[in-house]
Amino acid sequence: MLLTEQSDAAVFAALCDGQLEALDVIYSRYNIPVYRLALRILKSEDEAADLTHEVFLRLWRTLGYDPERGQLLVYLMTMTRSQALNRIRSAKNQRKLAERWGRGTQPLSEGASILDSISLQETSGQVRAALEHIPSAQRQVLEMAYYDGLSQSEITKRLDIPLGTVKSRSRQGLLKLRQLLKDLVD
Repeated sequence: MLLTEQSDAAVFAALCDGQLEALDVIYSRYNIPVYRLALRILKSEDEAADLTHEVFLRLWRTLGYDPERGQLLVYLMTMTRSQALNRIRSAKNQRKLAERWGRGTQPLSEGASILDSISLQETSGQVRAALEHIPSAQRQVLEMAYYDGLSQSEITKRLDIPLGTVKSRSRQGLLKLRQLLKDLVD
């Protein structure tokens, strides 16, 4: 019997046995509902396509689905929803961080003291100085994400580099910044 004619459990078992064509079968069966859910939550075609790819890649890498616990489609949709919500939370956090550590001086809000403003300016200066000490490729990705508010997919398009490269540069840059700004974080 052809793999395309087998049940989800049988196709997933084939994937677990290392048959990569099984991933193609699963993808062809469920990429549209996964993409539609991602699009509905993220409201961006690029982000939805990126997340769809990530969901199936994660399925293949982790092999975490258990056919005895439910249908494969339900598992994929749950994973999609969870990861989409994580992306939304992450984007909100990036925007907040960008606002907090903006390039210029922050305007005084009502009730903020001069000392608060000076402290914010000093901290902002320390962050900018630390950014100068990380590799330029990592700094560029972080600045685009945090100062310009771009998603990783948007950075990928602007720099014309693979998404995995953007993700690894971002992670490495953040780890380096954390190390450089250890006194501020602690």
